[in-house]
Amino acid sequence: MWYSTVGGIVMLILSLLTAPHAADAQPRGKVHRLGYLRLGPAPSEAEWQQSPFLQELRQLGYVEGQNLVIEQRYAAGKREQLPILAAELVRLNLDLILVTGNQAAQVLKQATSSIPLVAMGAGDLVGTGLVASLAHPGGNLTGMSGLAVDVSGKRMELLKEAIPTLSRVAVLWNAGDPAMTRGFTEIEVAARALGLTVQPLGVHEVHDFDRAFAAITEARPDALFMIADDFTIQHRTRVLDFAKHRLPTMFPIREFVDDGGLLSYGPSTLHIQRRAAAYVDRILKGAKPSALPVEQTMKFELVINLKTAQTLGVTIAPVVLFQADEVIK
Repeated sequence: MWYSTVGGIVMLILSLLTAPHAADAQPRGKVHRLGYLRLGPAPSEAEWQQSPFLQELRQLGYVEGQNLVIEQRYAAGKREQLPILAAELVRLNLDLILVTGNQAAQVLKQATSSIPLVAMGAGDLVGTGLVASLAHPGGNLTGMSGLAVDVSGKRMELLKEAIPTLSRVAVLWNAGDPAMTRGFTEIEVAARALGLTVQPLGVHEVHDFDRAFAAITEARPDALFMIADDFTIQHRTRVLDFAKHRLPTMFPIREFVDDGGLLSYGPSTLHIQRRAAAYVDRILKGAKPSALPVEQTMKFELVINLKTAQTLGVTIAPVVLFQADEVIK
């Protein structure tokens, strides 16, 4: 009798050893499903894979194709597509949606009040009503503010310091974006304090750029100052092709200067994207967007293209050259 009991125990042990473990029968970990909405065009696959945002996510343990899926939607500059794309993302029942730019953020806020939203660079989130306050955003949106409004005055000061003879400045911005219009208002105030005259060039549609270029040609201002968002960035080649051999330019992001613009001063996109990844990580681990303060980037960079200065016959004041984070020669 005893040996039958022992035999039963042996058989039980063998069955436990040979049976598949429950842990092995389950997925090794949750697959997180994110969305991404942007007004601008889609990046190339290489640009996406090399983006600081995706690189930072990998450092935090999230890898596309393993434990991460990102549904990307790009409106290619067509604002009317944003509500359609936002609705597509909301229907996918994602864990979180990342968004770039105020217009896309506004559309997503209207489309969902339950899915967490993380802004990867936007203008005045408080002034445009996207969050209640920086410290207590409330609702389902938090993330990074690019301080598009707050640094406009500093950007104009740098342009004036770089070119002391400056007196008339053309300002190009997306007049269809409330945050960018607030930026223009800030620029007007700063220009007035510096004794400068502003030529306003608000654009709504693609054909407005030709009208703006014609107005610049007629008025002959001393410089072009551009407020960048997804809409104007999409047409940066057109702006640069027109301006870089005609008049000095000031932009908020360095990519314009890399492509031939004269000056840029603005938040580091590298820093913004990496911090946005940190927000994603915290929310996926259980944090509520309403409890995560909006972060205003404190890292700015001044980039100067001396090759463009030579082409234009412009001498950049030494005091500005000394402040530059990078000089392209």
